[in-house]
Amino acid sequence: MEHFIARQPIFDTKGRVYAYELLFRSGLHNYFDCDDQDLAAASVIANSNLLFDLDEMTGGTKAFINCTSKVLQEDLMTTLPRQQAVVEVLEDVKPDDSIIAACQRLKKQGYTLALDDFVYHENFEPLLELADIIKVDFLLSDVDEQERLAKIMIPRGIKMLAEKVETHEVYEQAKQMGYQLFQGYFFAKPVIISRKDIPTNKVQFLRILKDIHAQEVDFKKLALTIQSEVSLSYKLLKLINSAAFALRHKVTSILQALSLLGLREIRNWVSLLSIASMADDKPAELVVSSLIRARLCEQLAQPCKMGDRQSDMFLMGLFSLLDVIMSRPIGEILQEITVEEDILESLTGTPGTLRSILDLVIAIEKGEWEQVSRLAIELQLEEQSLSTTYLDAVKWAQDIYSM
Repeated sequence: MEHFIARQPIFDTKGRVYAYELLFRSGLHNYFDCDDQDLAAASVIANSNLLFDLDEMTGGTKAFINCTSKVLQEDLMTTLPRQQAVVEVLEDVKPDDSIIAACQRLKKQGYTLALDDFVYHENFEPLLELADIIKVDFLLSDVDEQERLAKIMIPRGIKMLAEKVETHEVYEQAKQMGYQLFQGYFFAKPVIISRKDIPTNKVQFLRILKDIHAQEVDFKKLALTIQSEVSLSYKLLKLINSAAFALRHKVTSILQALSLLGLREIRNWVSLLSIASMADDKPAELVVSSLIRARLCEQLAQPCKMGDRQSDMFLMGLFSLLDVIMSRPIGEILQEITVEEDILESLTGTPGTLRSILDLVIAIEKGEWEQVSRLAIELQLEEQSLSTTYLDAVKWAQDIYSM
């Protein structure tokens, strides 16, 4: 049986990944109904043990896993490593004696306890005595309640996690309130700033992107431009001399590296390294997410009968977070880079096959399974194979980023 996996990063105040919330499940039509929370939660735990490597999925960080009353009462979480698994008590769990006893057992064994979508009620006091983290839904609660909870809970030694943070402004507001952890898709929406505020190095990298995607690439000129950015030169030489390319002889010059890679590979890898360099003031997860999207789009080219456009598909996924990295609208950025017209259209939201592929990749990333199923049917893809493809993309992205 095939299983889908989604993971959503949780950041700390410095933009580092503190943990991932893991959402595992099978295809919508052949395993279980997503309305059965007990079975879903039990499947997460079972699959974490039997099918997936937690370290691989979380990069060695913590893993938040939703827990129902049944999961808690039956001590199912104890099958996962206590140093890594975070017990996330769902909002509809009633804190009766059996639940309190189950949470006490987990705490004694060293597990971290989080309360999901928390709304204060005096009945929760026994759980608050055990809780390490409280998650507050920033879409369902108002600012006064968010601030009140932070003022009450932080002095009690409880970490506050703001979830469903949708914009950079809300993220900054939550930090000012004292929240230490953040979850949501705030990084998936651009924060528009004026052109004069773009750091010089980002402008230079944008020029490199423009040069590399020109209709006729001047390798010598491009090599000189890349050499002007020491970090980019270092990363390119490190990459081409890595096991990923398995070259017989060591490459020592940028021009030689460009010649060996070939135009399509040059465009992919120089674009990747430029984006990674532009994202140096943003969470590392942005670059990893860009890599995962790029690899997944590339892998979907063949089954979508677009095998001759793998390179274009790679760039589509890679550029899909460029607006966030550059803090500028994607349409404005793409006016300065020569890309295929249909790639530009897909990145700016125009419906079509390419946009559907990108929407599918984003839906898998977010764990929006109904959307995954609908788009898989539209694109005539085998839904069950997407889980393995996604896992392969995650592992590949982590390996590349570590280089």
